[in-house]
Amino acid sequence: MDLKIFYSLGLAIALSVTACGVKEEKAILTHAPEVPPQLNRSGNTKVIVELETKELKGRLADGVEYTFWTFGGTVPGPMIRVREGDDVEFTLSNHPTSKMPHNIDLHAVTGPGGGAAASLTSPGHSSKFSFKAINAGLYVYHCATAPVGMHIANGMYGLILVEPKDGLSKVDKEFYVMQSEFYTKGKNGEAGLQPFDMNKALDEKPDYVVFNGSVGSMTGDKALKTKVGDKVRFFVGNGGPNLVSSFHVIGEIFDHVYTEGGTEKNQKNVQTTLVPAGGSAIVEFKMDVPGNYVIVDHSIFRTFNKGALGLLKAEGEANTKIYSGKQADTVYLGEGGATQTIPAEKDKKIAVKTKEERIAEGESKDIFCSSCGDPASTTPVAAWLREAVPQARQIVSVDRGAGRGEGPAPEIESDVRPVVMACPSCGGSLSVTKESSRMLPCQYCPAEVYLPDPVWLRLHPARTVREWYVRFEGPTRPELAAQRAEAQRQAQASA
Repeated sequence: MDLKIFYSLGLAIALSVTACGVKEEKAILTHAPEVPPQLNRSGNTKVIVELETKELKGRLADGVEYTFWTFGGTVPGPMIRVREGDDVEFTLSNHPTSKMPHNIDLHAVTGPGGGAAASLTSPGHSSKFSFKAINAGLYVYHCATAPVGMHIANGMYGLILVEPKDGLSKVDKEFYVMQSEFYTKGKNGEAGLQPFDMNKALDEKPDYVVFNGSVGSMTGDKALKTKVGDKVRFFVGNGGPNLVSSFHVIGEIFDHVYTEGGTEKNQKNVQTTLVPAGGSAIVEFKMDVPGNYVIVDHSIFRTFNKGALGLLKAEGEANTKIYSGKQADTVYLGEGGATQTIPAEKDKKIAVKTKEERIAEGESKDIFCSSCGDPASTTPVAAWLREAVPQARQIVSVDRGAGRGEGPAPEIESDVRPVVMACPSCGGSLSVTKESSRMLPCQYCPAEVYLPDPVWLRLHPARTVREWYVRFEGPTRPELAAQRAEAQRQAQASA
């Protein structure tokens, strides 16, 4: 959830001494993806934690708002860091504008309800309780007021780290990432303020699966940043309320994994680790190569269709011994593609249809959705293309394999090549819409994909694979480059 909350925090924990001579410190609380600083002390102390619950509207996705129930004004709630053996004094305050009572169940608490009964707080009230952090580990906390699932689904969860007495190993960067789901009345992407849908939650069919409370919370200007050579640690939580996360960073391998938030590095060289609902994991790895690393739930439709995607950007010098990047892009004809022959007696000349005949043939066919397979039985293909691609100046239907030695060749340039409509940076699906132009922005990463002229669109009309050849209006790649150079020149001149 994108809400800016500003706190005045010191870089170190401020210690104070009470009249009885007991040391105290006020816990530094940080909002995702920030992590509280490591505890540079050898002994235990009394830690004071003050947390507020508040109900407010915020961004769930572009054009989509949601009424979040929060700890600390954000989703997920602030991360808390204490030390094994510390005495924790916890105060929970419920903002007067709240409509619901709230409480907190900290999985780090040993005691009935994890503090839930002791912290049940009505709007405009505060509750206080204490506990000793006797078990080290990374723990989830969440609201446990009935209906519990609804309070969690609306955003009430976070992480508390109980550092082992010997501390954690030193790293260069630490990040706080928490996955969760949202169940809305409207479908994914439906604009406006969306209310919670209990029936979808009961069926465990979320409209959104996200990191840190909203779609795009760790992309663009908010992408996580690191450098080549850095040792990175992720504190990963899963607020649920229903789904298990398959946490994965594309292009990286976890050097160490503390499975389920425990204190043992019990796995090495892990590709994907499971994080259960209401559970956590700690993963560590070193950045060896610069570039953009996509953070995903590898239940992959959740990533590219529901929002569980983030970016980790690593800057630094390339290391071609570890990763070269693309070294060649050559033509591949397939087995026998260059040597296929046809017996002379079967070699019949096939008349090439005119463009008008091919367009008419296309208008008589229906399309099927490439994602779900549903037929669009009332939508002619060619008409749909003209509506969806307003820049198209030529549309030609082509039999499968046409122009590649497997049928009648279309009357088009010989250097036409099929184009895979996927982002070359992150692999996300690219959709041609009414707003499409030559530079098609990826909705999952900062990349802009150049649509060449011509471009092939692969559709499946009438259960027969058919390719559609589309030429785009507008400037070519050299013309775009010239326009950008001119714009930069004018900007420099005006400055």
